[in-house]
Amino acid sequence: MPTRRTVLTALAAALPQAAMAQAPAPWPNRGVRIIIPFGASGGADTFARLLTDPLSRAFNQPFVVENRPGGGGIIGTDLVAKSPPDGHTLMMLTVTHTANETLMPNRPYILMRDFAPVAALNRTLQVLVVNADVPARTLPELIALCKARPGQMDYASAGPGTPYHIAFEVFRHMAGIEVQHIPFRQSGDARNAIAGGQVPMMFDGIATMAGLIQSGRVRPLATTGTERSALLPDVPTVAETLPGYEMIGFNGVMAPVATPRPIVERLHAEINRILAEPATREAFARVGAEVAAMSIADYDAQLRADIDKRREYIRIAGIQPE
Repeated sequence: MPTRRTVLTALAAALPQAAMAQAPAPWPNRGVRIIIPFGASGGADTFARLLTDPLSRAFNQPFVVENRPGGGGIIGTDLVAKSPPDGHTLMMLTVTHTANETLMPNRPYILMRDFAPVAALNRTLQVLVVNADVPARTLPELIALCKARPGQMDYASAGPGTPYHIAFEVFRHMAGIEVQHIPFRQSGDARNAIAGGQVPMMFDGIATMAGLIQSGRVRPLATTGTERSALLPDVPTVAETLPGYEMIGFNGVMAPVATPRPIVERLHAEINRILAEPATREAFARVGAEVAAMSIADYDAQLRADIDKRREYIRIAGIQPE
Protein backbone atom coordinates (compact mmCIF):
# COMPACT_ATOMS: atom_id res chain seq x y z
CA MET A 1 0.00 0.00 0.00
CA PRO A 2 1.51 3.37 -0.98
CA THR A 3 2.52 5.69 1.82
CA ARG A 4 1.20 9.23 2.20
CA ARG A 5 4.59 10.57 1.10
CA THR A 6 4.50 8.47 -2.06
CA VAL A 7 1.02 9.74 -2.96
CA LEU A 8 2.03 13.38 -2.42
CA THR A 9 5.14 12.90 -4.54
CA ALA A 10 3.07 11.42 -7.38
CA LEU A 11 0.57 14.29 -7.20
CA ALA A 12 3.35 16.88 -7.27
CA ALA A 13 4.83 15.28 -10.37
CA ALA A 14 1.45 15.28 -12.12
CA LEU A 15 0.63 18.94 -11.40
CA PRO A 16 2.91 20.52 -14.04
CA GLN A 17 1.52 18.19 -16.72
CA ALA A 18 -2.07 19.01 -15.73
CA ALA A 19 -1.30 22.73 -15.77
CA MET A 20 0.28 22.43 -19.22
CA ALA A 21 -2.78 20.56 -20.50
CA GLN A 22 -5.11 23.31 -19.24
CA ALA A 23 -2.98 26.30 -20.28
CA PRO A 24 -4.47 28.29 -23.18
CA ALA A 25 -2.72 28.14 -26.52
CA PRO A 26 -0.56 31.19 -27.25
CA TRP A 27 -2.29 33.90 -29.27
CA PRO A 28 -2.00 34.55 -32.11
CA ASN A 29 -0.63 31.24 -33.31
CA ARG A 30 -1.59 31.81 -36.96
CA GLY A 31 -2.83 34.59 -39.21
CA VAL A 32 -5.65 36.87 -38.06
CA ARG A 33 -8.48 37.78 -40.43
CA ILE A 34 -10.10 41.21 -40.34
CA ILE A 35 -13.44 40.74 -42.05
CA ILE A 36 -14.89 43.73 -43.92
CA PRO A 37 -18.62 43.05 -44.53
CA PHE A 38 -18.52 45.42 -47.51
CA GLY A 39 -16.75 45.83 -50.84
CA ALA A 40 -13.08 46.61 -51.31
CA SER A 41 -13.51 50.29 -52.23
CA GLY A 42 -15.12 51.66 -49.07
CA GLY A 43 -13.83 53.51 -46.05
CA ALA A 44 -13.83 50.48 -43.74
CA ASP A 45 -11.53 48.68 -46.15
CA THR A 46 -9.20 51.69 -46.32
CA PHE A 47 -8.88 52.01 -42.54
CA ALA A 48 -8.44 48.27 -41.98
CA ARG A 49 -5.53 48.17 -44.42
CA LEU A 50 -3.82 51.00 -42.53
CA LEU A 51 -3.75 48.71 -39.47
CA THR A 52 -2.65 45.40 -40.95
CA ASP A 53 1.08 46.08 -41.31
CA PRO A 54 1.64 47.53 -37.81
CA LEU A 55 -0.49 44.78 -36.23
CA SER A 56 1.39 42.10 -38.15
CA ARG A 57 4.69 43.49 -36.87
CA ALA A 58 3.43 43.84 -33.31
CA PHE A 59 2.14 40.27 -33.01
CA ASN A 60 4.56 38.55 -35.41
CA GLN A 61 1.68 36.99 -37.34
CA PRO A 62 -0.02 38.18 -40.53
CA PHE A 63 -3.16 40.30 -40.13
CA VAL A 64 -5.07 40.18 -43.42
CA VAL A 65 -8.16 41.95 -44.73
CA GLU A 66 -10.93 39.79 -46.16
CA ASN A 67 -13.90 41.44 -47.91
CA ARG A 68 -17.22 39.61 -47.49
CA PRO A 69 -19.86 41.97 -48.94
CA GLY A 70 -23.54 41.23 -49.31
CA GLY A 71 -26.88 41.77 -47.64
CA GLY A 72 -26.08 45.32 -46.54
CA GLY A 73 -23.28 44.00 -44.34
CA ILE A 74 -25.28 41.12 -42.87
CA ILE A 75 -23.43 38.25 -44.58
CA GLY A 76 -19.93 39.18 -43.46
CA THR A 77 -21.09 40.22 -39.99
CA ASP A 78 -22.86 36.91 -39.41
CA LEU A 79 -19.74 35.07 -40.55
CA VAL A 80 -17.75 36.77 -37.79
CA ALA A 81 -20.48 36.22 -35.20
CA LYS A 82 -20.33 32.47 -35.90
CA SER A 83 -16.52 32.26 -36.07
CA PRO A 84 -14.53 30.57 -33.27
CA PRO A 85 -14.00 33.17 -30.51
CA ASP A 86 -10.26 32.62 -30.40
CA GLY A 87 -9.00 36.02 -31.52
CA HIS A 88 -8.17 34.92 -35.06
CA THR A 89 -11.27 36.50 -36.67
CA LEU A 90 -12.08 40.18 -36.18
CA MET A 91 -14.49 42.58 -37.87
CA MET A 92 -14.38 46.19 -38.99
CA LEU A 93 -17.49 47.98 -37.79
CA THR A 94 -19.21 50.99 -39.38
CA VAL A 95 -22.39 52.93 -38.71
CA THR A 96 -24.11 50.53 -41.11
CA HIS A 97 -23.96 48.03 -38.25
CA THR A 98 -25.65 50.33 -35.77
CA ALA A 99 -28.27 51.30 -38.37
CA ASN A 100 -28.97 47.66 -39.21
CA GLU A 101 -30.08 47.09 -35.62
CA THR A 102 -33.22 48.99 -36.65
CA LEU A 103 -33.31 48.41 -40.41
CA MET A 104 -32.81 44.63 -40.36
CA PRO A 105 -34.95 43.22 -37.52
CA ASN A 106 -34.60 39.67 -38.89
CA ARG A 107 -30.78 39.68 -39.01
CA PRO A 108 -29.26 36.46 -37.58
CA TYR A 109 -27.26 38.27 -34.87
CA ILE A 110 -27.64 41.11 -32.35
CA LEU A 111 -24.68 43.46 -32.39
CA MET A 112 -24.20 44.15 -28.69
CA ARG A 113 -25.09 40.57 -27.69
CA ASP A 114 -22.95 38.67 -30.18
CA PHE A 115 -19.87 40.91 -30.43
CA ALA A 116 -17.27 42.26 -28.05
CA PRO A 117 -16.06 45.84 -28.67
CA VAL A 118 -12.28 45.82 -29.15
CA ALA A 119 -11.21 49.33 -30.19
CA ALA A 120 -12.72 52.50 -31.64
CA LEU A 121 -10.70 53.92 -34.53
CA ASN A 122 -12.00 57.19 -35.91
CA ARG A 123 -14.67 59.70 -36.79
CA THR A 124 -15.55 60.28 -40.44
CA LEU A 125 -17.57 62.74 -42.49
CA GLN A 126 -19.49 62.47 -45.73
CA VAL A 127 -19.67 64.92 -48.61
CA LEU A 128 -22.62 65.66 -50.88
CA VAL A 129 -21.45 65.78 -54.50
CA VAL A 130 -23.10 66.35 -57.85
CA ASN A 131 -21.93 65.40 -61.31
CA ALA A 132 -19.98 68.23 -62.94
CA ASP A 133 -22.79 68.77 -65.49
CA VAL A 134 -25.41 69.51 -62.82
CA PRO A 135 -26.05 73.28 -62.95
CA ALA A 136 -26.24 73.74 -59.15
CA ARG A 137 -23.02 75.11 -57.69
CA THR A 138 -24.19 75.53 -54.08
CA LEU A 139 -26.43 73.56 -51.76
CA PRO A 140 -29.24 76.15 -51.84
CA GLU A 141 -29.11 76.03 -55.64
CA LEU A 142 -29.36 72.21 -55.57
CA ILE A 143 -32.36 72.35 -53.25
CA ALA A 144 -34.01 74.91 -55.55
CA LEU A 145 -33.28 72.70 -58.59
CA CYS A 146 -34.84 69.66 -56.90
CA LYS A 147 -37.92 71.69 -55.94
CA ALA A 148 -38.25 72.90 -59.53
CA ARG A 149 -38.15 69.27 -60.73
CA PRO A 150 -40.10 67.33 -58.07
CA GLY A 151 -39.53 63.58 -58.37
CA GLN A 152 -37.31 63.98 -61.43
CA MET A 153 -33.89 64.12 -59.74
CA ASP A 154 -32.17 60.89 -58.67
CA TYR A 155 -29.52 60.17 -56.08
CA ALA A 156 -27.24 57.16 -55.74
CA SER A 157 -26.20 55.15 -52.71
CA ALA A 158 -24.41 51.90 -51.90
CA GLY A 159 -27.76 50.33 -51.06
CA PRO A 160 -30.78 50.66 -48.77
CA GLY A 161 -29.91 51.41 -45.16
CA THR A 162 -26.29 52.34 -45.81
CA PRO A 163 -24.97 55.54 -44.20
CA TYR A 164 -25.10 57.29 -47.59
CA HIS A 165 -28.76 56.36 -48.07
CA ILE A 166 -29.71 57.51 -44.58
CA ALA A 167 -27.71 60.73 -44.99
CA PHE A 168 -29.60 61.64 -48.15
CA GLU A 169 -33.01 60.68 -46.80
CA VAL A 170 -32.55 62.86 -43.71
CA PHE A 171 -31.33 65.66 -46.00
CA ARG A 172 -34.34 65.16 -48.30
CA HIS A 173 -36.72 65.36 -45.34
CA MET A 174 -35.11 68.50 -43.89
CA ALA A 175 -34.86 70.21 -47.30
CA GLY A 176 -38.45 69.37 -48.25
CA ILE A 177 -37.55 67.92 -51.65
CA GLU A 178 -38.83 64.97 -53.68
CA VAL A 179 -36.06 62.83 -55.22
CA GLN A 180 -35.67 59.22 -56.31
CA HIS A 181 -33.26 56.75 -54.68
CA ILE A 182 -31.11 54.64 -57.03
CA PRO A 183 -29.42 51.92 -54.94
CA PHE A 184 -26.26 50.15 -56.10
CA ARG A 185 -24.63 46.99 -54.76
CA GLN A 186 -21.44 48.76 -53.67
CA SER A 187 -20.13 52.28 -53.14
CA GLY A 188 -17.75 51.96 -56.09
CA ASP A 189 -20.64 51.28 -58.46
CA ALA A 190 -22.49 54.34 -57.20
CA ARG A 191 -19.36 56.47 -57.63
CA ASN A 192 -18.95 55.30 -61.20
CA ALA A 193 -22.57 56.25 -61.91
CA ILE A 194 -22.03 59.75 -60.51
CA ALA A 195 -18.77 60.24 -62.41
CA GLY A 196 -20.39 59.02 -65.63
CA GLY A 197 -23.46 61.21 -65.23
CA GLN A 198 -25.95 58.33 -65.01
CA VAL A 199 -27.06 59.64 -61.58
CA PRO A 200 -26.64 63.32 -60.68
CA MET A 201 -25.87 63.29 -56.94
CA MET A 202 -24.97 61.31 -53.84
CA PHE A 203 -23.48 61.42 -50.36
CA ASP A 204 -20.18 59.56 -49.98
CA GLY A 205 -17.13 59.43 -47.75
CA ILE A 206 -14.75 62.35 -48.24
CA ALA A 207 -11.78 60.00 -48.57
CA THR A 208 -13.31 57.77 -51.20
CA MET A 209 -14.71 60.68 -53.23
CA ALA A 210 -11.49 62.73 -53.11
CA GLY A 211 -10.09 61.50 -56.44
CA LEU A 212 -13.25 62.37 -58.37
CA ILE A 213 -13.41 65.78 -56.70
CA GLN A 214 -9.78 66.52 -57.60
CA SER A 215 -10.34 65.42 -61.18
CA GLY A 216 -13.29 67.78 -61.53
CA ARG A 217 -15.70 65.02 -62.51
CA VAL A 218 -17.88 65.77 -59.48
CA ARG A 219 -18.49 68.98 -57.52
CA PRO A 220 -18.65 68.99 -53.70
CA LEU A 221 -21.51 71.06 -52.28
CA ALA A 222 -21.55 70.29 -48.56
CA THR A 223 -20.07 68.12 -45.81
CA THR A 224 -21.93 66.50 -42.93
CA GLY A 225 -20.11 67.54 -39.77
CA THR A 226 -20.86 70.28 -37.29
CA GLU A 227 -17.77 72.13 -38.56
CA ARG A 228 -16.12 72.31 -41.98
CA SER A 229 -13.75 69.52 -42.91
CA ALA A 230 -10.03 70.24 -42.82
CA LEU A 231 -9.76 68.33 -46.11
CA LEU A 232 -12.41 70.51 -47.80
CA PRO A 233 -12.21 73.81 -45.91
CA ASP A 234 -13.90 75.78 -48.69
CA VAL A 235 -16.92 73.48 -48.76
CA PRO A 236 -19.70 74.51 -46.35
CA THR A 237 -21.53 72.11 -44.06
CA VAL A 238 -25.10 71.02 -44.75
CA ALA A 239 -25.97 72.64 -41.40
CA GLU A 240 -25.02 76.05 -42.77
CA THR A 241 -28.08 75.74 -45.01
CA LEU A 242 -30.19 73.33 -42.90
CA PRO A 243 -29.43 74.03 -39.21
CA GLY A 244 -29.28 70.91 -37.08
CA TYR A 245 -28.17 68.54 -39.84
CA GLU A 246 -25.32 66.27 -38.77
CA MET A 247 -24.14 62.89 -40.03
CA ILE A 248 -20.90 61.67 -38.47
CA GLY A 249 -19.64 58.14 -39.01
CA PHE A 250 -17.03 56.02 -37.34
CA ASN A 251 -15.09 52.78 -37.66
CA GLY A 252 -13.97 50.31 -35.05
CA VAL A 253 -12.88 46.73 -34.43
CA MET A 254 -15.12 44.02 -32.99
CA ALA A 255 -14.62 40.35 -32.08
CA PRO A 256 -16.99 37.43 -31.43
CA VAL A 257 -18.45 37.93 -27.96
CA ALA A 258 -16.78 34.96 -26.24
CA THR A 259 -13.28 36.01 -27.31
CA PRO A 260 -11.12 35.78 -24.14
CA ARG A 261 -10.83 39.10 -22.37
CA PRO A 262 -7.00 39.00 -22.27
CA ILE A 263 -6.93 38.80 -26.09
CA VAL A 264 -9.41 41.68 -26.41
CA GLU A 265 -7.34 43.79 -24.02
CA ARG A 266 -4.07 43.02 -25.83
CA LEU A 267 -5.63 44.02 -29.15
CA HIS A 268 -7.15 47.14 -27.64
CA ALA A 269 -3.84 48.26 -26.16
CA GLU A 270 -1.90 47.61 -29.37
CA ILE A 271 -4.45 49.34 -31.62
CA ASN A 272 -4.51 52.38 -29.33
CA ARG A 273 -0.70 52.46 -29.42
CA ILE A 274 -0.83 52.43 -33.23
CA LEU A 275 -3.48 55.17 -33.26
CA ALA A 276 -1.26 57.37 -31.08
CA GLU A 277 1.56 57.29 -33.65
CA PRO A 278 1.87 60.55 -35.63
CA ALA A 279 2.19 58.54 -38.85
CA THR A 280 -1.17 56.86 -38.21
CA ARG A 281 -2.90 60.13 -37.43
CA GLU A 282 -1.49 61.65 -40.61
CA ALA A 283 -2.55 58.64 -42.69
CA PHE A 284 -6.08 58.78 -41.29
CA ALA A 285 -6.28 62.54 -41.90
CA ARG A 286 -5.24 62.09 -45.53
CA VAL A 287 -8.25 59.85 -46.09
CA GLY A 288 -10.71 62.07 -44.26
CA ALA A 289 -10.80 60.67 -40.74
CA GLU A 290 -9.95 61.88 -37.25
CA VAL A 291 -8.46 59.36 -34.81
CA ALA A 292 -10.90 58.69 -31.96
CA ALA A 293 -9.25 56.28 -29.53
CA MET A 294 -11.13 55.54 -26.31
CA SER A 295 -11.50 52.91 -23.61
CA ILE A 296 -13.38 49.67 -24.26
CA ALA A 297 -16.14 50.81 -21.90
CA ASP A 298 -16.52 54.14 -23.70
CA TYR A 299 -16.55 52.40 -27.07
CA ASP A 300 -19.30 50.09 -25.84
CA ALA A 301 -21.33 53.10 -24.64
CA GLN A 302 -20.77 54.92 -27.95
CA LEU A 303 -22.15 51.98 -29.92
CA ARG A 304 -25.25 51.66 -27.75
CA ALA A 305 -25.93 55.39 -28.03
CA ASP A 306 -25.44 55.34 -31.79
CA ILE A 307 -27.95 52.52 -32.20
CA ASP A 308 -30.53 54.85 -30.64
CA LYS A 309 -29.36 57.80 -32.76
CA ARG A 310 -29.61 55.81 -36.03
CA ARG A 311 -33.09 54.62 -35.03
CA GLU A 312 -34.17 58.26 -34.84
CA TYR A 313 -32.52 59.12 -38.18
CA ILE A 314 -34.33 56.21 -39.79
CA ARG A 315 -37.64 57.39 -38.33
CA ILE A 316 -37.06 60.95 -39.62
CA ALA A 317 -36.11 59.58 -43.04
CA GLY A 318 -39.21 57.41 -43.18
CA ILE A 319 -37.19 54.31 -44.09
CA GLN A 320 -39.11 51.12 -43.39
CA PRO A 321 -37.27 48.17 -41.76
CA GLU A 322 -36.94 45.16 -44.05
